Amino acid sequence: MSFYRGRKVLAVLLISVLLLTTACTPKTPGRFDQVQQESSKQKKGQAVAKTATQGGEFNKFFPKSGGGYDRVYTQEKKGFAEAKLKKAGKEVAVLSISDTTSTPDAAAKFSKSTKKIAGYPAVEQGKTQSAILVGKYQVKVQSKATTFTASDRADWLSKFNLDGLAKLK
Repeated sequence: MSFYRGRKVLAVLLISVLLLTTACTPKTPGRFDQVQQESSKQKKGQAVAKTATQGGEFNKFFPKSGGGYDRVYTQEKKGFAEAKLKKAGKEVAVLSISDTTSTPDAAAKFSKSTKKIAGYPAVEQGKTQSAILVGKYQVKVQSKATTFTASDRADWLSKFNLDGLAKLK
Protein backbone atom coordinates (compact mmCIF):
# COMPACT_ATOMS: atom_id res chain seq x y z
CA MET A 1 0.00 0.00 0.00
CA SER A 2 2.80 2.46 0.85
CA PHE A 3 4.47 1.66 -2.50
CA TYR A 4 1.46 3.06 -4.43
CA ARG A 5 1.27 6.01 -2.11
CA GLY A 6 4.95 6.75 -2.70
CA ARG A 7 4.46 6.64 -6.47
CA LYS A 8 1.54 9.08 -6.25
CA VAL A 9 3.56 11.50 -4.14
CA LEU A 10 6.50 11.21 -6.53
CA ALA A 11 4.23 11.80 -9.57
CA VAL A 12 2.66 14.89 -7.98
CA LEU A 13 6.10 16.19 -7.04
CA LEU A 14 7.48 15.69 -10.59
CA ILE A 15 4.45 17.37 -12.19
CA SER A 16 4.78 20.32 -9.79
CA VAL A 17 8.46 20.75 -10.62
CA LEU A 18 7.70 20.50 -14.35
CA LEU A 19 4.95 23.14 -14.16
CA LEU A 20 7.08 25.43 -12.02
CA THR A 21 10.08 25.34 -14.35
CA THR A 22 8.06 25.82 -17.55
CA ALA A 23 5.94 28.61 -16.10
CA CYS A 24 8.91 30.60 -14.84
CA THR A 25 11.05 30.50 -17.96
CA PRO A 26 11.08 33.78 -19.92
CA LYS A 27 9.14 33.78 -23.17
CA THR A 28 11.38 33.90 -26.20
CA PRO A 29 10.34 36.55 -28.71
CA GLY A 30 8.41 35.25 -31.71
CA ARG A 31 9.52 35.89 -35.26
CA PHE A 32 6.95 38.68 -35.71
CA ASP A 33 7.49 40.50 -32.39
CA GLN A 34 10.26 42.81 -33.64
CA VAL A 35 8.31 43.77 -36.77
CA GLN A 36 5.23 44.48 -34.65
CA GLN A 37 7.22 46.79 -32.39
CA GLU A 38 8.71 48.67 -35.34
CA SER A 39 5.39 49.14 -37.12
CA SER A 40 3.70 50.30 -33.92
CA LYS A 41 6.30 53.05 -33.47
CA GLN A 42 6.00 54.18 -37.09
CA LYS A 43 4.16 57.47 -37.60
CA LYS A 44 4.52 57.87 -41.36
CA GLY A 45 2.39 55.56 -43.48
CA GLN A 46 -0.36 55.07 -40.92
CA ALA A 47 -3.55 53.66 -42.41
CA VAL A 48 -5.79 56.62 -41.59
CA ALA A 49 -4.85 60.30 -41.76
CA LYS A 50 -5.60 62.43 -38.70
CA THR A 51 -7.66 64.77 -40.88
CA ALA A 52 -9.88 61.97 -42.23
CA THR A 53 -13.60 62.36 -41.63
CA GLN A 54 -15.18 60.16 -38.95
CA GLY A 55 -17.13 57.26 -40.47
CA GLY A 56 -20.29 58.15 -38.57
CA GLU A 57 -20.47 61.41 -40.51
CA PHE A 58 -21.07 59.44 -43.72
CA ASN A 59 -24.19 57.55 -42.61
CA LYS A 60 -26.59 60.39 -43.40
CA PHE A 61 -25.46 60.37 -47.05
CA PHE A 62 -26.28 56.70 -47.74
CA PRO A 63 -29.43 55.86 -49.71
CA LYS A 64 -32.47 54.98 -47.62
CA SER A 65 -34.03 51.51 -47.53
CA GLY A 66 -37.01 51.06 -49.82
CA GLY A 67 -38.31 49.51 -53.00
CA GLY A 68 -37.77 46.04 -51.59
CA TYR A 69 -34.19 46.83 -50.52
CA ASP A 70 -32.88 47.03 -46.96
CA ARG A 71 -29.76 49.00 -46.07
CA VAL A 72 -27.83 47.55 -43.11
CA TYR A 73 -24.81 49.42 -41.74
CA THR A 74 -21.94 47.02 -41.16
CA GLN A 75 -18.81 49.05 -40.56
CA GLU A 76 -17.95 52.54 -39.42
CA LYS A 77 -14.47 53.79 -38.62
CA LYS A 78 -12.42 56.90 -39.16
CA GLY A 79 -12.36 57.64 -42.88
CA PHE A 80 -14.81 54.90 -43.88
CA ALA A 81 -18.40 53.69 -43.60
CA GLU A 82 -20.05 50.65 -45.18
CA ALA A 83 -23.54 49.22 -45.51
CA LYS A 84 -24.88 46.03 -47.03
CA LEU A 85 -27.76 46.23 -49.45
CA LYS A 86 -30.19 43.33 -49.08
CA LYS A 87 -33.16 42.25 -51.13
CA ALA A 88 -35.48 39.53 -49.84
CA GLY A 89 -32.96 38.92 -47.03
CA LYS A 90 -30.06 38.23 -49.42
CA GLU A 91 -27.05 40.49 -49.78
CA VAL A 92 -26.94 41.93 -53.31
CA ALA A 93 -24.39 44.74 -52.91
CA VAL A 94 -22.08 46.60 -50.55
CA LEU A 95 -22.26 50.40 -50.41
CA SER A 96 -19.37 52.44 -49.03
CA ILE A 97 -17.97 55.93 -48.62
CA SER A 98 -14.28 56.48 -47.91
CA ASP A 99 -12.17 59.55 -47.31
CA THR A 100 -9.30 59.50 -49.83
CA THR A 101 -7.14 61.75 -47.64
CA SER A 102 -5.51 58.59 -46.30
CA THR A 103 -5.24 56.95 -49.73
CA PRO A 104 -4.40 59.54 -52.41
CA ASP A 105 -3.97 56.78 -55.02
CA ALA A 106 -7.68 56.03 -54.67
CA ALA A 107 -8.51 59.55 -55.88
CA ALA A 108 -5.86 59.58 -58.62
CA LYS A 109 -7.62 56.87 -60.65
CA PHE A 110 -10.49 59.29 -61.31
CA SER A 111 -8.29 61.90 -63.05
CA LYS A 112 -8.40 60.02 -66.39
CA SER A 113 -12.06 59.09 -66.15
CA THR A 114 -14.26 60.00 -69.11
CA LYS A 115 -17.41 58.51 -67.57
CA LYS A 116 -19.66 60.42 -65.17
CA ILE A 117 -22.45 59.29 -62.86
CA ALA A 118 -24.69 62.02 -61.42
CA GLY A 119 -22.14 64.58 -62.67
CA TYR A 120 -19.17 63.08 -60.82
CA PRO A 121 -16.18 61.24 -62.35
CA ALA A 122 -16.77 57.48 -62.34
CA VAL A 123 -14.65 54.36 -62.76
CA GLU A 124 -15.38 50.68 -63.06
CA GLN A 125 -13.14 48.47 -60.92
CA GLY A 126 -13.19 44.99 -62.34
CA LYS A 127 -16.57 43.52 -63.24
CA THR A 128 -18.25 44.01 -59.87
CA GLN A 129 -17.40 47.51 -58.62
CA SER A 130 -18.38 51.03 -59.64
CA ALA A 131 -17.12 54.14 -57.89
CA ILE A 132 -17.39 57.91 -58.14
CA LEU A 133 -15.32 60.70 -56.64
CA VAL A 134 -17.21 63.42 -54.78
CA GLY A 135 -14.66 65.99 -53.64
CA LYS A 136 -12.24 63.96 -51.56
CA TYR A 137 -14.71 61.13 -50.97
CA GLN A 138 -14.93 57.91 -52.93
CA VAL A 139 -18.44 56.45 -53.10
CA LYS A 140 -18.49 52.81 -54.17
CA VAL A 141 -21.04 50.11 -54.91
CA GLN A 142 -19.86 46.52 -55.17
CA SER A 143 -22.10 43.78 -56.56
CA LYS A 144 -22.42 40.68 -54.40
CA ALA A 145 -25.07 38.98 -56.54
CA THR A 146 -24.79 38.25 -60.25
CA THR A 147 -28.20 39.83 -60.76
CA PHE A 148 -26.90 43.20 -59.52
CA THR A 149 -25.48 44.75 -62.72
CA ALA A 150 -23.32 47.76 -63.59
CA SER A 151 -26.53 49.63 -64.39
CA ASP A 152 -27.87 48.81 -60.90
CA ARG A 153 -24.61 50.02 -59.36
CA ALA A 154 -24.86 53.34 -61.26
CA ASP A 155 -28.48 53.76 -60.10
CA TRP A 156 -27.50 53.18 -56.49
CA LEU A 157 -24.53 55.54 -56.73
CA SER A 158 -26.90 58.29 -57.83
CA LYS A 159 -29.19 57.54 -54.85
CA PHE A 160 -26.53 58.70 -52.36
CA ASN A 161 -26.92 62.29 -51.13
CA LEU A 162 -23.99 63.35 -53.29
CA ASP A 163 -24.60 67.11 -53.04
CA GLY A 164 -24.65 66.86 -49.26
CA LEU A 165 -21.47 64.78 -49.29
CA ALA A 166 -19.78 67.35 -51.56
CA LYS A 167 -20.43 70.05 -48.91
CA LEU A 168 -18.92 67.93 -46.09
CA LYS A 169 -15.58 69.28 -44.95
